[in-house]
Amino acid sequence: MTPFTPIPIADKQQLLIQLCEQLDDALFILDENLRYLSVNASYELIIGYNESFLLGRPLGIYAAEFLSEQEVAILNKITTYLDSDGFYENSFSITNRYGEVFDCHMSYRRIDVGHAVYYVGLVRDISSATKDKKQLIHLLSFDPLTELPNRKVFLSQTSDLLLDRSQKVVIARLNIDRYRNLASLLGSDGINHLIKNFAARIESLRLTNLSCLGHFGSDDFALLFECNDTKIVRNQLDRLIQMCERPFPIEDSPLAEHSPFFDNLPTTDSAIYCGVSIGISIFPKHDTGAAGLLIKAEKALHFIKEQGGDDICWYEDAIDEATSRRLQLETELRLAADEGQFIPYYQPKIDLTSGAITGFEALVRWQHPTRGLLTPVHFINAIITHKLSFELFFQMAIQIAKQLSSWQQQGFDQHICINADAAEFSHPDFFDMVRGLLAEHQISAQQLHIEVTESSLIKRHDNVKKQLNLLKKLGVFIALDDFGTGYASLSYLQEYPFDFIKVDKSFISNIETDRTQQAIVKTILDLAVALDMQIIAEGIENKPQRDILLAMGCQFGQGYWFGKPVPADVATEMLIQQHNN
Repeated sequence: MTPFTPIPIADKQQLLIQLCEQLDDALFILDENLRYLSVNASYELIIGYNESFLLGRPLGIYAAEFLSEQEVAILNKITTYLDSDGFYENSFSITNRYGEVFDCHMSYRRIDVGHAVYYVGLVRDISSATKDKKQLIHLLSFDPLTELPNRKVFLSQTSDLLLDRSQKVVIARLNIDRYRNLASLLGSDGINHLIKNFAARIESLRLTNLSCLGHFGSDDFALLFECNDTKIVRNQLDRLIQMCERPFPIEDSPLAEHSPFFDNLPTTDSAIYCGVSIGISIFPKHDTGAAGLLIKAEKALHFIKEQGGDDICWYEDAIDEATSRRLQLETELRLAADEGQFIPYYQPKIDLTSGAITGFEALVRWQHPTRGLLTPVHFINAIITHKLSFELFFQMAIQIAKQLSSWQQQGFDQHICINADAAEFSHPDFFDMVRGLLAEHQISAQQLHIEVTESSLIKRHDNVKKQLNLLKKLGVFIALDDFGTGYASLSYLQEYPFDFIKVDKSFISNIETDRTQQAIVKTILDLAVALDMQIIAEGIENKPQRDILLAMGCQFGQGYWFGKPVPADVATEMLIQQHNN
């Protein structure tokens, strides 16, 4: 093995010199008066001056009287630390010979060699890291799509504004109406274009007293106003709503293609109209903290959206009370679905000629444990809102199937009609559930009638059609409810396999004296005959109405004159009496 040989001093010094010259980091040596003694190539490249120019010059290159106050302060700080600790480091921006500013990290170290004092400085360019950090901070503070402040920055600016209590602070939360439909139809590029355009328009309004416009993502915007007169804020928000009356251009979207989803959206081939809903809270009336004000503005926003949107709502305590009631109602409804608290009441359908009961329409009632028997007006909207429609239908269908089976065993062949809406038809288990109940309880399919509202046909056109055809093949009778109240009733008659048409009670209410109602009902009757469908008139409340309908050729009817909805035992007694008579 070759014996170990230490590096000669001369070689070692030469290696260190070459190492310093080839370092990526900039290196320089100063004397005890902070004057340049030596710099490496990297330092020359960063600072923009060569070594021959720097030698003998002070660290700031120029004499102190030519330096800025900030530069003098930094040099004094460096000197103080080097004299006391022998070490100093810091990160700051410096300007090179060509006026370029870059971020760097500098460290200085005092080294004593014999009686001489030297200072060695190391400079590392951190501009790219600083840039990345700044970009990250920007991403964490501003929405990437609109470049507007996000929730964190908005709350921070609101908190800062609340420290100055000389004026009122108003927060407005804003959403675009029908945003989910728009996002689905336009696609990601189209909806992003719309949001950017929307934000740019708000900024172009230059709303008076607006301190901050924030974007929390998707269609969620917030506006921060500082103003003693809330009427001014209302006027500014009215300007914003008026702005939405102008169409927003849409580029590269499927709007130009026909789609049934656009039936309820105001659009043109290349533009779309956007309504907005706005909720408002005020400091200090509604809350004294930024987060609380934001939450209460959001509550007001949700409240106005539930009322249909396209309006402004100022927060008030009653909104919390209404929200609490809705939450309580949702809890009770879910419990009712689990415990079977929904029950059918039966309203008779009558043969107008003989007066005989031909069947019943099942109408839902809620047997509430503390509030007693509730009609649908108290809960049906909440059922739809909380997506409990299928659970309600399933619970009703089970009870109806059992009732039909019971009547069948007693020798009664009357049918029962149950209402179904879009939510039920869209459920994947709908058809299998109906078929299973018929088989389980050995009921004839013709004993079960299903009524469909026009609104169901509008909302879920293709899916409803498929389900109705399957039911028709099974033998279930299908009725179109509320005929004439929609805008496409005639087209539905040729598309769907209806057995019955139910004439809405709005065409019956004054039929004794109103010639227009008489003409409408007569036209519907003639149409039904031509299409081989039967007519059921709803809302018959007196004998003259019955007589006119019968004279026109209407065979079936229902209404309070024949009987109100009754529980199952009363309906059974009605059938028994009819049989005995």
